[in-house]
Amino acid sequence: MNEERHWDSIASDYNEEVFDVFNSDKFGRLPLYFEKFANTKHTAIDFGCGTGKGLPYLSPRFKKVLAIDISQKCLDMAAARKYANIDLVRKDLTRNVKFPPADFIFCCNVIILPEIDQNKRMIRNIFKSLKKGGSALVVAPSMDSILFYAWRLIDWYRKEKVDPDKIPASELNYFKGDQKDIFQGIVKIDNVPTKHYTHPELQVLFTEAGFEITAIDKIEYEWTTEFASPPKWMGAPFPWDWLIECRKP
Repeated sequence: MNEERHWDSIASDYNEEVFDVFNSDKFGRLPLYFEKFANTKHTAIDFGCGTGKGLPYLSPRFKKVLAIDISQKCLDMAAARKYANIDLVRKDLTRNVKFPPADFIFCCNVIILPEIDQNKRMIRNIFKSLKKGGSALVVAPSMDSILFYAWRLIDWYRKEKVDPDKIPASELNYFKGDQKDIFQGIVKIDNVPTKHYTHPELQVLFTEAGFEITAIDKIEYEWTTEFASPPKWMGAPFPWDWLIECRKP
């Protein structure tokens, strides 16, 4: 898939097409982490900024913010937010990139490509773009959550006395790929192959890139993000994305 063309094509419908992590963050984890690293003497990078949903959080907390994305149309929409301390740059983050090293990097659901090596390259680029001692927050889709969704779905049907074999195939669209895709955490979201991660996999990938992992947390969402009308008894644990806090030693 041509990533630049893909994101340019959906830029005008970004709010409808792309899941909003910020508005869906059930327990407000992200603002707490932003506050933890806020420093108006420091610089930050929004690594794959899209239309700029992270900028209202980053702009007031850092001296200067570099917002980077592959899509010029998304960057044009981000520019309309008119933050004086934010520079916007178009770059393909899967390539060899070079930016002035920052104190802090935020990357939200960008390392999600079905081409595994490209995600690894982006993780290495995040590492390279940090100052020594700098920290990064990376949001990434959870394979554990996808499997938990499937378990919850089957459990729901069982409670209603429906055999799992009778579950409509459309309810399990996440798992239409071949075995190699599923084992690699590649499942289809709105028919787009999307990389998801297990907890141990994140530990390996970020450590191999040179990071010291300081926390792997969850950004949890309501069950309505998975089911149109979830039953009232369906509560915690909730579906989630991973939130990786790491630093460059």
